[in-house]
Amino acid sequence: MAKQAPSTDPAQDAPAVGAPKHAAAGLPAIGHSLRMAREQMGTARAVSTLLKVNQQGGFDCPGCAWPEPDKPHTAEFCENGAKAVAEEATERRITAEFFAAHPVAELAERSGYWLGQQGRLTEPMLLAEGATHYAPVSWERAFEIVAEELRALDTPDGAAFYTSGRTSNEAAFAYQLFARKLGTNNLPDCSNMCHESSGSALVETLGVGKGSVSLKDLYQADLIIVAGQNPGTNHPRMLSALERAKRAGATVVSVNPLPEAGLERFKNPQNARGLVGNGTKLTDLFLQIRLGGDLALFRALNQLILRAEGGVDEAFVAEHCHGFAEFAAEAELTDRQEVLAATGLPWEQIEQLAELVLRSRKVIVCWAMGLTQHKHSVPTIREVVNFLLLRGNVGRPGAGVCPVRGHSNVQGDRTMGIFERPAESFLDALAGEFAFEPPRHHGFDAVDTIRAMRDGRVKVFFAMGGNFVAATPDTLVTEAAMRRCALTVHVSTKLNRSHVVTGARALILPTLGRTDRDRTERGDQFVTVEDSMGLVHSSQGRLRPPAPGLLSETAIVCRLARAVLGEADPLPWEEFAADYDLIRDRIARVVPGFADFNARVRAPGGFALPHGPRDSRTFPTATGKANFTVNPQTAPEVPPGRLLLQTLRSHDQYNTTVYGLDDRYRGIKGGRRVVLVNPADAAELGLTEGGYVDLVSEWTDGVERRAPHFRVVHYPVARGGAAAYYPETNVLVPLDSTADISNTPTSKAVVVRFEADSGIGAGPERD
Repeated sequence: MAKQAPSTDPAQDAPAVGAPKHAAAGLPAIGHSLRMAREQMGTARAVSTLLKVNQQGGFDCPGCAWPEPDKPHTAEFCENGAKAVAEEATERRITAEFFAAHPVAELAERSGYWLGQQGRLTEPMLLAEGATHYAPVSWERAFEIVAEELRALDTPDGAAFYTSGRTSNEAAFAYQLFARKLGTNNLPDCSNMCHESSGSALVETLGVGKGSVSLKDLYQADLIIVAGQNPGTNHPRMLSALERAKRAGATVVSVNPLPEAGLERFKNPQNARGLVGNGTKLTDLFLQIRLGGDLALFRALNQLILRAEGGVDEAFVAEHCHGFAEFAAEAELTDRQEVLAATGLPWEQIEQLAELVLRSRKVIVCWAMGLTQHKHSVPTIREVVNFLLLRGNVGRPGAGVCPVRGHSNVQGDRTMGIFERPAESFLDALAGEFAFEPPRHHGFDAVDTIRAMRDGRVKVFFAMGGNFVAATPDTLVTEAAMRRCALTVHVSTKLNRSHVVTGARALILPTLGRTDRDRTERGDQFVTVEDSMGLVHSSQGRLRPPAPGLLSETAIVCRLARAVLGEADPLPWEEFAADYDLIRDRIARVVPGFADFNARVRAPGGFALPHGPRDSRTFPTATGKANFTVNPQTAPEVPPGRLLLQTLRSHDQYNTTVYGLDDRYRGIKGGRRVVLVNPADAAELGLTEGGYVDLVSEWTDGVERRAPHFRVVHYPVARGGAAAYYPETNVLVPLDSTADISNTPTSKAVVVRFEADSGIGAGPERD
């Protein structure tokens, strides 16, 4: 039997601190995975469930979006994937009795970790206006309440429909169709807070806002640069791909403010070398860059390539590129001293990387949040594209751009139309297929949704999965904004912080997870997802749902649409809810690349979506070519006595879901309220190892944002920077501190000062 959920909320502010690790995975990863799976699911259920993860005929891991290889391993999951599955397939249950015993005010004092450990939600719950407790409500009444509030709005833009990256293609397509039939493009999603900067830069430069490489390309690459990414914790199965690339002869360069165990050495738990040997050294060259210095680094590399004899692929540039002369003129202005100040790197190391580039014909650049969550993130990624275009490293096997997406279907949701600024061609296709005129004006992204709720312009907030309150910046502002709503609705599998920060009325609608069997009157259904490399495949759960009467996300959307739009709406919402093939048929006629969707997705491994830059070196940009861009040098400016803070995950965490209180690779155990500071910076600032401080962010609005009671941990962070876990430090990220163009919160660039520990908010009540 699975263990019961913890009744007490453990303290998170007094961790044990040891030395960081220098290798990832191996036997400890197996042991930790099995322990957590056994605690949540029980032994037999754990074994049978984990063997279906990422398998043909099984279900897609609810964790990250890293693709599966052509021939999946029998255990095609990583440690964090096992944790994600265990959390969803847990035998713990939350019933009406739980909510009767715990008023919302009490739950609001619990940590996100404790809330998530209570188990699966089992029935719809309503917090009535003025009530202190959630109480059961029927599905019919729940949909009526949403319909009442939506119909009471002055404009459809008074509602916002948020989407988590876990949502399937079918549910996402139905969701955006419903929102647009209602009359709004307010479709914020988790991409707004992570890879929006990537999409903005890639659409402008290459014409497609997605990566251009496949796993096969990684295996064929000569040089792989991993910048601003920690795959050991965030995308562990990527380590297997890097190991295979290394064994095929690739050189791996890591660019990061922190040394990360997974990129140092990988002990693959799927082979003997990883279990009993030393594993594989992955990184050949580590550039410990200062936070925000990546633009300067790639400008310097581009200048060195331009000056090297034969450095530029002149034939590719002449035939396929636009704007080279303007870019080259700007690159020649790159100042070495400015580069050294921005990056903190010795010039010799930058030259060493340039030499590796010039010796390599096939180069891939991989990146994640370390590049996307700065004010100058879009220019940085445009400069990465400049770097690849210079030597023809787009549209060549073994080369290209590789933004590594986070949540399992975050890329697919965008493909399905979850976007506040949809393309006219997509809206035209919707109009033609469904015989209605969708709204053409732009909607609200995640940051603008918070502003609109704060200002009283959005009164109904509906979330399809996720944990919006904990995932977004400026926590106190976000929570106050949510509380101004007339109605907040969350479709969820587990309890989280967003359920206890409510509007005047609030609904929790429990739903099936990836691991659950989804059976309708038409038989067992499956859904589809798109991975980080543009491959679309099926996912089908097999476990008995945690409670009778649970609805899938797709069914919830379709029933809501009927309740809101009424019987007069001509779309067959009931048919869509019963047979997902019918939704896929509509997707096939609306979304490019999905022709014959139902047949192709039933083939083993699914199918790859077309990608012009990759497939044929065709670039659907405004110029019809790949665009070089001009990106003036900039880097964060940090006043004396301050550091630049980046928020990050612990190893026992996926996004806002905290699985445990350890960060094994960084040597942190039993707590999360820590701030990692370089010992030299700590000495200058008078920060004692093991001492406690308040973190106070500084922003142009003069508002004090404080995260209290953090233990100082001396750690090999790049000078001038610091690091601490989110969501605990999201309170420090100003709502209006966002990336230019993409509007992504600058969670990797928060100017902070350190003050004496106030003792306020210490312990589990603040998460």
